[in-house]
Amino acid sequence: MIVRLAREQDFAGFLGLAAQVEHWFGPMVGDPGFHSAVDKHIGRSAALVAVSSCSDLLGGLLFGAKEPTYHVHWLVVSEKERGKGVGRALMVDATRRFVRGPGSIEVVTFGADHPGAVVSGARVFYECLGFAPAEAADPGPEGGSRQVYRRVVT
Repeated sequence: MIVRLAREQDFAGFLGLAAQVEHWFGPMVGDPGFHSAVDKHIGRSAALVAVSSCSDLLGGLLFGAKEPTYHVHWLVVSEKERGKGVGRALMVDATRRFVRGPGSIEVVTFGADHPGAVVSGARVFYECLGFAPAEAADPGPEGGSRQVYRRVVT
């Protein structure tokens, strides 16, 4: 697996990943706002992809690299690759590449009562990376609860 900056030709791969999680996050594949966000992150060199040796897209990340509070805007790993270290590799690379302490990294993920909280493994994933649950966030587009997770960096 290789983690690298996303390129314009990775756009379709981001849509493929988005299609796998629309049941949790609401429509993205046909959403011009999502398209624009992916384009902007790629253009600012703030989007990462994890690819296999065969160039298959395993995961993607959109990152807000403005100190002192950094933001994971979007992180998705392909269904067939979840639990194999792809998400961790993306986060390690993003932290190495973009984060300068002191500060914090924040991500909004499922609230504890959201059906995707356990199934997706997102909350446990972030906790294993040193994030801690923080304040509630606005509900997602599908109406499910959301929560901020935060990790302090020194």
